[in-house]
Amino acid sequence: MKTPVIQFGTSRFLQAHADLFLSEGTPAMAVTVVQTSGDPARAGRLAALAAPEGYPVRVRGRQDGRVIDETRRVTSVKRCLSMAVQYDEVRRVFVEEAEYVLSNTGDSGYDGRPEDREPDFLPAMSFPAKLYHLLAARHAAGAVPLTILPMELIADNGKVLRGLVGALARANGASADLIRYIEEETVWASSLVDRIVSAPIEPAGAVAEPYALWAIERTPGLVAPTQHPSIQLVDDLKEIETLKLHILNLGHTALVDMWQRHGAPADAVVRAFIAVPVVEAELAAIFEHEVLPAFVALGRKDEAKAYLATTMERFANPFLDHKLSDIAQNHRQKVERRIEAFIHLARDAGYGADMPRLSAIADRSQAI
Repeated sequence: MKTPVIQFGTSRFLQAHADLFLSEGTPAMAVTVVQTSGDPARAGRLAALAAPEGYPVRVRGRQDGRVIDETRRVTSVKRCLSMAVQYDEVRRVFVEEAEYVLSNTGDSGYDGRPEDREPDFLPAMSFPAKLYHLLAARHAAGAVPLTILPMELIADNGKVLRGLVGALARANGASADLIRYIEEETVWASSLVDRIVSAPIEPAGAVAEPYALWAIERTPGLVAPTQHPSIQLVDDLKEIETLKLHILNLGHTALVDMWQRHGAPADAVVRAFIAVPVVEAELAAIFEHEVLPAFVALGRKDEAKAYLATTMERFANPFLDHKLSDIAQNHRQKVERRIEAFIHLARDAGYGADMPRLSAIADRSQAI
C-alpha cells in the first residue's frame, strides 16, 4: 500500500492526535511513521503501531457537560521505519509515495548540530538537515513538490522550518533550482496543535482528553490532508494562539501561583485543586474581572467566553492527573509570556482598568 503521509516522530501525542484524525477522516489516509531518534528501546512500539488491527486511543474526560469514556482504534499507520538504520527506504517512501510530511520532533528537533555541515546524510543530523537531504533527493528524482505540516510547539513553525531548510540548502551549495523547489514550490504550512495526552498504552496507543485541535494556517497551494472535526483551516493562527496562551495557559500559571501560596500538597493535581473553594473563587475572579473584560477590549468577547467554558471543562477532567508541579516548571518565563504579555496586549488595545490579581502574580514571580 502506498502511504501519502510520512510522519517523523512516534510520540504518544501523535498517536492520539494526527494519526487518529487521519484514521477517522474523510478520506482516511495511510501513514508511514519514521523514528528519528534511533532509540532501540522503541522498536516494540514501531511494530505495534503498524499492526494490522491498529492500536487503541482511550478518550476520557468532560465534553459539552457530559462525561466521555470511550476507546477508538487507529488504523492509519501502515508502515514504521527507523531513519537510523533504514534511511534508503525512508528516502524511497519520501520520494515515491509522500504527498504530506508531518513532524513532531521535540523541543530540540530544530537545533543545529555539527553533523549538519556534512555533505551526505548522517543519522545524527538535526531534523531540518535530514529534511533538506530528503527534499534534495525528491527534487533530483523529478517528483512534484509536497506539503509540509510541522507540529512542533514553535510559533510560525512552518515559516521557521522553511527558513532553516533553505539556509542549509544554501550552505550546502544547492542549485538555484533546488532552492526554488524548497522555498517556493514546496508548501510549508504553520500549525497549532492542542490535546492533553496523559498516559501511554503499551505497546502502542494512548489515553487522551476529548478536546483536540489541529489548526492549520491557510497558505497558497495548501489542501488539508483530510476532513475531520478537529482539523481547522484558519486565516491567522495568532487568533487561536492568543486564546490558548491567555486563557488556558494563563489559568494554569495562575493556579501555580495559588499552589505556591496556599501550601497545597506537592502532588496536587489541577482537577482537585480547582475544587478547593478559595481557589475556585480566586480563579473565577481572575477570569471574570480581569481576563474576559480585556478580551472585550480586544473585540473577542464571545470567542473568549466560549473558549473559557471549554477550558474549565478541561481543567475539571475527572480522569486527568495534571500535576501542578509539572506546570510550575519555568514559572517565571511562563508568567512573562502568559500574564505580563497579556497585560501589555490589553493596554495596547486601550483597556485601562486595573488588573490587580494578574499584576500581583507577575510581581511575586519576579521575587522568586
